Amino acid sequence: MSRPEKITFTGSTGDALAGIVDVPEGPVRGWGVYSHGLTLGKDSPAASRICKGLAEQGVGMLRFDNLGLGGSAGEWSAGSFSVKVADTILAAEFMREQGREISLLVGHSFGGAAVLAAARDIPGLNAVVTVGAPYEPKHVEHMFDAEIDSILREGSAVVDLGGRPMEIRRHFVEDVERADLRDCIRTLHKPLMVMHSPTDNTVGIDNASEIFRTARHPRSFISLEGSEHLLTGKGQAARVARIISAWADPYLEVRDAH
Repeated sequence: MSRPEKITFTGSTGDALAGIVDVPEGPVRGWGVYSHGLTLGKDSPAASRICKGLAEQGVGMLRFDNLGLGGSAGEWSAGSFSVKVADTILAAEFMREQGREISLLVGHSFGGAAVLAAARDIPGLNAVVTVGAPYEPKHVEHMFDAEIDSILREGSAVVDLGGRPMEIRRHFVEDVERADLRDCIRTLHKPLMVMHSPTDNTVGIDNASEIFRTARHPRSFISLEGSEHLLTGKGQAARVARIISAWADPYLEVRDAH
């Protein structure tokens, strides 16, 4: 079992970000931070089930709403990939200040790209896991490619992202087009597990192949056979949590941050 602990911390834009630490009821094997997909939030099925599943197996996890989502302040449209990366680093700092220095980063979809970029700036980090992550952050543009020209020309446009109208601004597009994860992956110098479904219709399996090919050992690949991108199917996210828990075991440690 685990218990949810509501927290807030200040993000890179100065806005208060809302989070939940899923705290193990029993002995703590280690702590981690979870980064959610583009507009999914900390309470999305993947985020909630993976983090609760890990906490039930002794790995305490912080999951938080990105700028302007869920309980977090600010405007989502003011965010960017760079902001998401910076906020992931600040989430790890928050945990460290609580005496919960993190060993593990887990990122789903767009959040998987973010943890690959954030890892180098988190001291004490031991291992990284991506789930359904794109190799290039600009992959996200396929969700609104028909509007990109007007976003660049007009400065912004409201687009449909997973059934939600969201404003995308020019700086978001320019930021993802500049982002290059190749060097981050190649120089990660930490164990990496790449998890991906071969039938993912949102972020194709070729993305996992590129991440894995670019990474250095120790690296692992897990095929999430039968899962879809959002991991909403029965038992899909819980299975991911069990696999992460087993794989991360050698890399988890509880350290006193003081």
